[in-house]
Parts: sequence; structure tokens; C-alpha cells
Amino acid sequence: MTGPWLAIDTATDVASVAVGTAERPAAAQTIRGARQHAAQILPLVQQVLALAATQLDQLAGIVVGDGPGSFTGLRIGWAAAKGLAHERELPVLAVPSLLGTAHAAAAGDRGPIVVCFDALRGQVFGAIYAFHPGRVETLVAPDVFTIATLAAVAPVPPTLAVGDGAERYRAEITQWIGREPVGLGTLPPIAGSLLALAPIAGYPATGEPVYGRPAEAQVKWETRHGRPLPHSSR
Repeated sequence: MTGPWLAIDTATDVASVAVGTAERPAAAQTIRGARQHAAQILPLVQQVLALAATQLDQLAGIVVGDGPGSFTGLRIGWAAAKGLAHERELPVLAVPSLLGTAHAAAAGDRGPIVVCFDALRGQVFGAIYAFHPGRVETLVAPDVFTIATLAAVAPVPPTLAVGDGAERYRAEITQWIGREPVGLGTLPPIAGSLLALAPIAGYPATGEPVYGRPAEAQVKWETRHGRPLPHSSR
């Protein structure tokens, strides 16, 4: 990655934008509240670019959080990233939002770090990562779990848990790893971690983000009709 890149993550209630290089973000900001994402993500991009004294025409590419997470939030982030990239013919890389969150929480801790986003219905979007110099080890790939099923597939107990799903099931997490989880609001902007991870974990952003599971409306339609929704994306 050469030159400044723009990173956008909107997978959770805490959205973030960063501008800079893999070595150091020049500026990064967050907004809280999923209902603000649609109205505020592009103004936030402009604000961060101004803080970094960077113009859109100076960007070398865009990194976007690939979920899993909020359907609406992910669509907003991806639409913004693809729109800005298309106009300027910029490359777009994707990095799992769960991985970005683990990196933001690590602060030098190699892990393993378990990340849990609240998926409702008693479940979480979860994954477990460990960090090594120059590489990331995926111990449990992103999927939908209960805390019990996630703990059952973990090869070793994590040293840290982070995310709104981890907070929601605080008692189970604490019993599992022996310490309380870290909330998303306490982390540095996840978009800054996307910048850092892009060279070692980024991949071309094609198609649509990873939602983690079908939308509730899709599930109901498929149950009622007994077949997949045409052109559905899982």
C-alpha cells in the first residue's frame, strides 16, 4: 500500500473512518448510533480527510469492513466505499470487521482474542484471532454461534473478549475466559485497524459484504415458499 488510503467500517453501532497508511493513520473518527450511519458516513469521510489534510484525489485506495454485522450498516459502508472508488477508479480491499475489532482491542496482546458482535436470537457473530509479527492466525473463522458453541470450538481459551455481543453475554464470557469483556466504545477507531491489516489480510472487495446470515424477511419468505429467495445473498 503506497500513498494514503481511506478505511470505512460500519458493521456495528460504532462506525468509524480513517485515512492514512498501514503504518500510521493520519486521522480517524467514530460515530455512535446505527441510525446516524446513512446520514453521517460521508460527512465523516470529509471530516477525516480534512483532519488529515488529504484530498479524495490523493487517495491510493479504500479499505472497507467486510462484516459480519448489521445488514443496513454494512450496506451503507459498502455503498460509500464503492461509490467513492468507482468515481476515481480506486482499488477496494475488504477486511473482516471482526478481525479489525480484534486488532483494535489487542494493543500489543497477541491473543487469542475472541470477538463477538450481537446477532440477536441468543447468538453472536464470533471469531477468534491470534496476532504474530507480520501475520494473523484465524483460530475460529467468523460464523454464527452461541457463546457455548463458540467456546466448544475454541482450540484454547482466549485471553480477551471484545464486542457488543460479548458484553450482552457478559456472565458467560467471564465464566469462559476468566475476565470481563471489553466494549466497542472503549476501542480506538476500528477503521484505523483496517488500514493496518489491509496489507496482510485484505482481499478484493467484490460482490456484497458478509452479513453472517440471511435477513429475517428473507428467512420468512423462504420458509413460506419452500425455496431460496431469487437472487438472495447469504
